[in-house]
Amino acid sequence: MVKRTANAAWLVLATLIVCPTVFAPRANGQIAKVVDDSGRQFFVNAEAPVTARLTATKPRANIYLPAESSFSGRSRPAMDIGRDGQEKLVREAADRHRVDPALVRAVIETESNWNPKAYSRKGAGGLMQLIPTTAQRYGAYDLFNPQQNIDAGVKHLKWLLERYNGNLDLALAAYNAGEGAVDRAHGIPAYRETRNYVQRVQDAYFRPGSGRLADAFINPRAIHRDVTPSGRIIFTNE
Repeated sequence: MVKRTANAAWLVLATLIVCPTVFAPRANGQIAKVVDDSGRQFFVNAEAPVTARLTATKPRANIYLPAESSFSGRSRPAMDIGRDGQEKLVREAADRHRVDPALVRAVIETESNWNPKAYSRKGAGGLMQLIPTTAQRYGAYDLFNPQQNIDAGVKHLKWLLERYNGNLDLALAAYNAGEGAVDRAHGIPAYRETRNYVQRVQDAYFRPGSGRLADAFINPRAIHRDVTPSGRIIFTNE
């Protein structure tokens, strides 16, 4: 009788120890490791399984991305919409946010050469090469989703144009180097990469056949052909 009572006591004690572990609710602060298609590792504060949540339109508030990094968009059929599909998204976003679609195309050509899977060493991704913090600022939580990427990129470009009162040079420089760098330099920063970037985008935008809207921007370096009343032809950059 004494032995049976002792065994019962041990059983009750074991149950009290195990039950809190088995029946306690899952802690929301649990950290899970996720490996994307390229082998990069991310640590996510979310309930398992987290892989189903990575491509959601809006992730949980407690999912943390590494600085200037994002989840890979490789091997997703939704990305492979083709150039025609990309052009359609550009026209729609440009019309929605009142930005010249030719300028958006010039930025995409310079940033990613129309590769929706492009990913830079600085953590910028997608067609318009957005870093995650900028993308999320405009509601894009999937860098490699063409629709989200283009819409966020056009919103950001429009915001920069308004911030710099339509000055295309400064807006493009800020798109590349950030507003802080432009403000500190009081103009285009003396970074070779940024200066080359501004020139390349404008070359693509102002070249013949770009589809640029008439008088959308005036290129201060453009050469204009004028004819005087006497018939004389004059070329000037004024």
